[in-house]
Amino acid sequence: MKKILEIMIIFWISFWLLSFINNDDKTKVNTVDQNIIFKSLEKGYTVPAWIKILVENKTSKNIEIDICNDISIRYMQTDSILKLNDDFCDKNILVVEPMKKWEIDYSSVYLSFKDKWNYVFKTNVDWKELIANFEIESRWSIAKIFIYLFYAPAYNLIIFLVNLFSWSFWWAIITITVLLRTILLWPQHKMLVSQKALQQIQPKIKKIQEEFKWQPQVLGQKMMELYKTEKVNPMGSCGFLMIQMPILLVIYNVILHIKDESNHYYLYSFLQDFNLSSINYDFFWLYLISSGGVSWLILWLTVWSLQFIQIKLSQVFNKPVKKDSIVLEKKKGANDYSAMMPDPEIMQKAMLYWMPIMVSIFTYNFPAGVGIYWGISTSFMIGQQLIVNKKK
Repeated sequence: MKKILEIMIIFWISFWLLSFINNDDKTKVNTVDQNIIFKSLEKGYTVPAWIKILVENKTSKNIEIDICNDISIRYMQTDSILKLNDDFCDKNILVVEPMKKWEIDYSSVYLSFKDKWNYVFKTNVDWKELIANFEIESRWSIAKIFIYLFYAPAYNLIIFLVNLFSWSFWWAIITITVLLRTILLWPQHKMLVSQKALQQIQPKIKKIQEEFKWQPQVLGQKMMELYKTEKVNPMGSCGFLMIQMPILLVIYNVILHIKDESNHYYLYSFLQDFNLSSINYDFFWLYLISSGGVSWLILWLTVWSLQFIQIKLSQVFNKPVKKDSIVLEKKKGANDYSAMMPDPEIMQKAMLYWMPIMVSIFTYNFPAGVGIYWGISTSFMIGQQLIVNKKK
């Protein structure tokens, strides 16, 4: 059970990191009037800032706002008014119908918000002053390392591939997945070989556990001697999982923010002229930057099936173990014995069913493009697993 808990902890820590990095908390800021809501979708941004201001009309008539002329933007606690470029202003007359809402997207003018300070947006509707404010700050050090060492190179690579494949986001995801799996081919092979070797020495492990089950310290020492003699690394698979998680984080963030125009901030010089609006996100019934619906159900079943097959293949040589061969220990002051080392067969069965379910949960919450990446990666693992099984 310990192995399963370790894997679950790794997955949930990764999910928490995703939520923390993306900070998707839509905090309600500056709801000034009960009939008209004018607020920033976030109370804080980091450079480069993808700013969105929500305008919600709860009145019975249209609201018309000239985004550049009717909304003043002040910052650095001064009376200085921020001026936006003419291209942005020429096409931004906003009309919000009754009981409707609209998000004003400032991502295309992200360079106007490069200064770190408090920003205040003001406008007047029906002689009422509406205010939205937020703060822009720098990313903290760990986030900067993640961005510049992993996110920016991956983002530029995907943009380059999209451009190479005539704006097809689907082909870009396939190509980057194949490239990553090729790079990880050897570490993945080592992990699978280590798993298989560990399975093959299970009879010896069970024998040691049975012989020294009343001597925990001696048991641990004998187990380490066995691993050394058989040249097996019991943690061989965990290392590859730790490699996989940062890669999944990067792919998730790139796909999630692919339409964010402020990402031009990270584009290398030879890609500066790339037009994000040209990207084709469709792949048959899937829209690769969204989730949910019937299309998600098909993707969910596909990823679940592939993950189930891969884990099943990894356990194909397991031999049944006796149900009474669980190592027990008696704790001080206790009246009976408790399990110290769970039955490997039980652990493997739990892995077989719970791991695909966990991956499916991630597939549900992530954009379809991440599910496609996971499905292709798992297909590669199935191929490698078949090769390892044949050799062993």
